[in-house]
Amino acid sequence: MSLADPRAIEVVDSHTEGEPTRVVVAGWPKVEGETMIDRREFLARHHDHLRRSVVTEPRGHDAIVGALLLPPVEPGSHAGVVFFNDVGYLGMCGHGLMGVARTMASMGMGPSDHLTIDTPAGTVHARLLGEAEVEIRNVPPLVHRRDLVIEVPSLGSVVGDVVYGGNWFFLTQIPNEPLVYARRDRLLELALLIRNALAEGGVTGVEGAIIDHVEFSGPPTRPDADSKNFVLCPGRAYDRSPCGTGTSAKLGLLHAKGLLEPGEQYRQESITGSLFSGRLEEEGGLLIPYLRGSAHITAHSNLRFDPSDPYRWGFSV
Repeated sequence: MSLADPRAIEVVDSHTEGEPTRVVVAGWPKVEGETMIDRREFLARHHDHLRRSVVTEPRGHDAIVGALLLPPVEPGSHAGVVFFNDVGYLGMCGHGLMGVARTMASMGMGPSDHLTIDTPAGTVHARLLGEAEVEIRNVPPLVHRRDLVIEVPSLGSVVGDVVYGGNWFFLTQIPNEPLVYARRDRLLELALLIRNALAEGGVTGVEGAIIDHVEFSGPPTRPDADSKNFVLCPGRAYDRSPCGTGTSAKLGLLHAKGLLEPGEQYRQESITGSLFSGRLEEEGGLLIPYLRGSAHITAHSNLRFDPSDPYRWGFSV
């Protein structure tokens, strides 16, 4: 515990297509580092108890993604952001970026229409449209391994693809396992089995990066969607939204398979029935994902840290 530990941290809560984001806007102690990766590592070394305190119980729960607003590191950017959850830190977060954009707009931070934000995964952009809709420009996806076969206990051989969309994903389909909300516990169990099998088999992303997201795809429920997904996030939580980095990864994979052309719209439904629309654009020799969804502010509050509270730094169940 640091002598600089706060007595209160100011946060703004929002949800993007059902998935919550908690943006820290004031009260956090100083964070050092010349790059966003440096700052993320500084947080992990020196402020990890604050990460837990902001998003885990008793103030939060395992589905909340936290976002710490920081000064930018790149010329022309309006802010820096480090995303985190109940078990650690993220490279990027698509639904979280939409929540950050709405939060910054509500607080009068930066331009009201277009924001440029530095993250550990790279510099990204958010454009505010109307009352709730946000369009984000993510980092380029990377298809690392295709048609990989892994052996999963109780499932047998599972075929999938290792793809980066700001975080590392294993994308697959599980026959005879419908993607319906009532079966979320079963889907969570299967996704955890697959993620464990990937780790035990030594399957990683580039330079040994841990694959901490598993994404199932299946037929949509909504008539305006092209597919439906279930996404296991780091830890044991599932994404209530269609997952911004997961949808980015899916767009990159579809293009690699010749199933999606640049500029073609793709609509991704979540396990809860919410929707992201997305497309790829060719820019400077790269394929760039653009995603749209709606984010809504739900609360603006101060988190209190009573020195006599034995649970002030949070805990995970």
